Amino acid sequence: MKKFDLNIEKVLEHWTIPHALREIIANALDEAILSNSKQPKVFKDHNGTWHIQDYGRGLKYEHLTQNENVEKTENPDRVIGKFGVGLKDALATFDRRNIEVLIQSKFCDITIEKHIKGDFKDVITLHAIVSEPSHHDMVGTDFAFKGLSDQDIKDAKDFFLLYSGEKVLEETKYGQLVENKQERSRIYVNGICVAEEDNFLFSYNITSTTKKLRQSLNRERTNVGRNAYSDRLKSILLECKSNKFAKRLVDDLQTIQSGNAHDELQWIDVQLHACKILNSQEKVLFLTAYDLLDGGKYLKYAKDEGLKIITVPDTLAEKLQTTTDLKGEQFRNLEVYAQEWNEQFEFKIIPYKQLTSKEREILKHKEIIESWFSTRKSPVKEVVISETMRPDQYTGGDALGLWEPSSKRIIIKRSQLKSLESFSGTLVHEYIHAYTKTDDNTIEFENELTNIIGRLSIKVFEQPTPMTLKDKVKGLFVK
Repeated sequence: MKKFDLNIEKVLEHWTIPHALREIIANALDEAILSNSKQPKVFKDHNGTWHIQDYGRGLKYEHLTQNENVEKTENPDRVIGKFGVGLKDALATFDRRNIEVLIQSKFCDITIEKHIKGDFKDVITLHAIVSEPSHHDMVGTDFAFKGLSDQDIKDAKDFFLLYSGEKVLEETKYGQLVENKQERSRIYVNGICVAEEDNFLFSYNITSTTKKLRQSLNRERTNVGRNAYSDRLKSILLECKSNKFAKRLVDDLQTIQSGNAHDELQWIDVQLHACKILNSQEKVLFLTAYDLLDGGKYLKYAKDEGLKIITVPDTLAEKLQTTTDLKGEQFRNLEVYAQEWNEQFEFKIIPYKQLTSKEREILKHKEIIESWFSTRKSPVKEVVISETMRPDQYTGGDALGLWEPSSKRIIIKRSQLKSLESFSGTLVHEYIHAYTKTDDNTIEFENELTNIIGRLSIKVFEQPTPMTLKDKVKGLFVK
């Protein structure tokens, strides 16, 4: 039997038993990776003693001398441990918490006791008691603990993604996107929890660390600030490609107007990336809050077609207009959808013979109405009647009439033939579009409309009739 002074200078007095067990489990998991051996076991034997057993190369007493494990520092993105001093911190915690420990490997058996420090009888320090191995052919290292509760083990395993029960949603070169099943999201580094977040949508396991993050991983692996890992979380999110990931983010995006969105949505490039994925895989319509209120019939058509309606902030909507999705396709906003719908729309033109006698009588007035306009060659080749009409871009309802420059025809909705008043008003409106080549709400259109009203007024005033002028105009403009 030999006594080995552990030379623990700083005791982590606030550590609990689960913190110490975390170090033993972390070392066992690291050994499985570095030695390419099977996963360690955490179990309780028939005597009620808890064990943490790995199947690696076996612990030697020399491992208690290292202040920093070179093998681990040279593999920062493969293993959990960094400093190589976690074992001594754990042993000190077990001693302080009255937990008996027996470490066994093919090289030696180790227990811990307090003894005088060398020749200094007045100084008592913690020593490892190293004995000949009980099992010379043993594979790996076994830690046996007396005095542990089941809750201690449960709390210790809770530090690890492996034992958390959380599902990895997606793998990236920077780390893993993890399903958040806890009240708080967790930030793991190589599988061990280093921080918790109150308002994250996902948990994360960072497997490719930055220099900034490595410097923040202190000896205790606690209190790592968001600034140390936020860049890596953003990188993980921007590397994700799955539809499930995008849907979760985009669904959360719907709550951003109310201020209830999770913190990942503070990154507009993450918002944009999620929209790119979803637009590449589904038929989606991206709308602002204003579009939802003023979408008119196009919004109804989109819903009837089964398009997924996504509400986005104005800032994101602007970015969607100037970029494309993962397939290079344009994002579909209300304007794009309206254009698509109109390009696919087909008028249901009603032949003259299928009109009722009253409708045909009203339609005969179209030659008279055209005569009110300029004597120059008419730009209108024909006037047709349609049962169906595209929506009006200003009201959102079906247009009553339409000037179609490409075919040089005016299309009137059949319902306008119910009266001469409605038909003539709509036809005059569309003739003005045809003659002026202007749109509604333009000064050119308004000027021509004023001119037509003036010319019609003169025709009314000059018409020979026994009626007085007052009788002629009475009730003409106001009903």
